[in-house]
Amino acid sequence: MADKTYILAGDLGATKTNIALFDTTDLSAGPQMLGSYLNAEHDGLHAILRVYLQGKPGLDIQTACFGVAGPVIDNHVRMINLDWEVDAGELCAEFGWRSAWLINDLKALANAVPLLPEREMYVLQQGIAEPGGSIAVIAPGTGLGIGYLTWAAGRYTAYATEGGHASFAPETPLQQELLAWLRPQLGQVAIEHVCAGVGLPNLYAFLKASGHAAEPAWLADELAAQGDDNNVIIVNHALAQTPGSEICQLTLQLFVEILGATAGNLALGLGATGGVYLGGGIPPRILPALQRYDFMKFFLGKVGYEEYLQRFPVRLILDPGVALLGAAAYAQQQEH
Repeated sequence: MADKTYILAGDLGATKTNIALFDTTDLSAGPQMLGSYLNAEHDGLHAILRVYLQGKPGLDIQTACFGVAGPVIDNHVRMINLDWEVDAGELCAEFGWRSAWLINDLKALANAVPLLPEREMYVLQQGIAEPGGSIAVIAPGTGLGIGYLTWAAGRYTAYATEGGHASFAPETPLQQELLAWLRPQLGQVAIEHVCAGVGLPNLYAFLKASGHAAEPAWLADELAAQGDDNNVIIVNHALAQTPGSEICQLTLQLFVEILGATAGNLALGLGATGGVYLGGGIPPRILPALQRYDFMKFFLGKVGYEEYLQRFPVRLILDPGVALLGAAAYAQQQEH
C-alpha cells in the first residue's frame, strides 16, 4: 500500500459519518478500509478522523472530499441537523492533505450515479434514457435530499438543491387531511415533514390522532420501549404485515404514495429524460412496499403526461453508501 496514493472520502449525515479510502488511479476498485461512526459519540469531524486514521500510519492521502448534510459556502458548512461546523482549510492544516473539498451530500450522491453499474440498481421502470438527458435524484433518509445532473462538455455535472424543504402538495383526500392536521403544528409543511425519516412519525401520529387507524396496546408498548426512534418498528411491522399493525401499514403506504408523487413532480420539473434515481437509506429498505403500494402509479399520475413519464427510466440505488464513491469522484475531478 505504501506505493499507492489515496483519496479519503466521507459521508456526513445527521446520525452517522461513513469514511473510506479510494485508490486515486482506480475508483472502480471501490471503497477500502470503510469506517462508520455515530456522530453523537464524537465532538466533530476532526475527532472522527483522528479515530479513523489512528493505526493507519504511512498512508499517502493526497486529497479528501466529504458529502455533508447541509449547504456548503466557500468550502465551509454549518450542519443543519447537527451542531457541527466543518472547514476544509482547517482539515488540510491538521491532517496534511494537499486539498480537501466539502460538497452537499446530495451532490455527492448524484455525482456517483453515472458511475454505477446496472447490478447496483433495481429497475422500477425501464424507460428509454435520452443520451445526455437531465437526471433527477431523490433520496429520503433522515431528511429528504434532492439533486440533479446535467450534461455538458462530454460529462455529467451534479448539483444539489434544498428541494426537500419545498411545500408539500397533497394528491389525495387523505393527504389533504394530513396537510390540514400538520399545518397548525409546523406552520409551513415541507415535503421532508412527510417523506423522510423525520416525517414517518408525523404520518403515524396523524393516522392515530385522526382515527384512520387504531394503535393496539401491544404496539404502543413496543414503541414506548424503543424510545425516540420508532421508525424501524413501524417499517418492520408494515413490511411483515404483522396482524394488528394496520396503522404501520397505512403509514408506509402513505409514505410511498407521497414519495411516488414527489418523484413524478421532480421528473416533470427537471425534464429528467436521462432518468430518475431513488437514493438514500430508506428506499432499499422498503423496496417491497414500493411495489405493494403502487409507487409507480403515483409517479405516473400526472394528468395528460402519463405517456411522457413512461419514457423516463426509474431506478432504485441498492447501496445507500454510494455517496462515498461520488465524493471520491468529485475530488478526482477537481485534481484534473
